[in-house]
Order: sequence, then C-alpha cells, then structure tokens
Amino acid sequence: MASLDRVKVLVLGDSGVGKSSLVHLLCQNQVLGNPSWTVGCSVDVRVQDYKEGTPEEKTYYIELWDVGGSLGSASSIKSTRAVFYNSVNGIMLVHDLTNKKSSQNLYRWSLEALSKDSSPTRVIVSNGDYDREQFAENSVPLLLIGTKFDQIAETKRTEVLTRTAFLSEDFNAEEINLDCTNPRYLAAGTSNAVKLSRFFDKNKQVRKGQHSTVTQRHSSIHNFLNPGKKGTDFDEDVWIFGIVAITFHGKSCQTL
Repeated sequence: MASLDRVKVLVLGDSGVGKSSLVHLLCQNQVLGNPSWTVGCSVDVRVQDYKEGTPEEKTYYIELWDVGGSLGSASSIKSTRAVFYNSVNGIMLVHDLTNKKSSQNLYRWSLEALSKDSSPTRVIVSNGDYDREQFAENSVPLLLIGTKFDQIAETKRTEVLTRTAFLSEDFNAEEINLDCTNPRYLAAGTSNAVKLSRFFDKNKQVRKGQHSTVTQRHSSIHNFLNPGKKGTDFDEDVWIFGIVAITFHGKSCQTL
C-alpha cells in the first residue's frame, strides 16, 4: 500500500479554550469525555480527501499539533515551544467565544508561530487596532475557530459574532463557531464542514508547493556532492527540520 502524504497543522490558542476537545472531535468524530491540560504538544491524525469528488481527489493525512502553554510562560518555555513551528502547512487559531482576552491573544499566538519568535509581544495591537501588514506576506493558511458557542447568552450573541467577524477580517481567514460537545456543528454538508474542507485543501496545496521546492533543493545538493549521479538520497524532514520525539497515542514517535 502506497504511503500517504502528510500535512502539518498547528492548533494554537490560550489554555482552556478547548483545543484538545476540538482536535479529538476532528480526528475521532466524538466528544472528548475528560479533557485535560496539554503539556508540550499533543499530536493526533485525521484522514482527509483532497478535492473530494473531483478528478484530483487524493487521500492524505493531517497531523493536528495541539500546542500547550500560555503567552505568559517563561521565555525558556516559549523557546522550547518554537520547535513545533517548523514545516507548518496551516494554523488553526482557537479562542473561547465567552472570553474576549483569548480572542485578542490570537494576534500574539499567530505572530509567535509565523515568525518563530520566542517573544510574541512584538505584535502591534493597541486600542483595538491591528497592523495587518505584519502578515501581508504570510503564505500559511489560517482558520479562526470559536468554541463554547452554546455558552453565549442570547443577548450577547450579536456582539460576539461582530467581534469574531473583525478577527476573521484581520487574519484574512474564514471562521467557524461551534460547541465541541456537539458533533452536529461539523456534520457533513454544513457550512462549517465546507469551510473546514476548504481550509485543509489549502494546507495540502501549501505542502505540495513546499515539497516541490525541497525536492529541487535536494537535487541541487545531491548533484553538487555527487557529480554524474542521478537522484537524491535525502529525507526532507530529517535533512531540513531535524527530529523531535513526541508522545503520539501513548506511543513514542519521532516526527516534526
């Protein structure tokens, strides 16, 4: 059986917003019974069809990297967290719809990941203004996900949805609002499911472009080191990105 292509998606946001519950729902299609705090990084896998229903349809798998920690962590923890940000094909920015601060912190989370900087406080956010030019050249697809939709009071719903619409515009990203304890929010055919599929297709396209560039680079290196020989013996992930050990479904694996 041929191996499947791999796509790496970061899941970022403040502790307690529901990232682990979201990842479990996306990968297992069931509600997470007893969510706990994520220490370091937890990885789960979802099988996805690229451009489903078209002649270009292709099955691949998505690694969802649930990154733990908080923006207030010590600099040493932030530096350690930065190793998870290599070779990224997409980012899910997760916030709690009942917690305005978790929404504002997404600006800093995104900058930390996209700049691979251990000091995300450099992002310009003052008096509600956001410098969009900071991410003008960003090629990594973003998806904004609001959790705990069921907990928003009816009288506050318009205010909250207006705020998330501004966030979506700032990040140039589609938004999904849901309740992670209810799988129907991501049921096939819903607008949320369509947005999710569209986001994953973009991730695959980014991965395809990166792979093409890496292959050309490896070929050039191989030709330089081995003139007259064809092909390449390099493994792109090990050669470029190194190896990090991660606990994956209770087993030790090495990937990044």
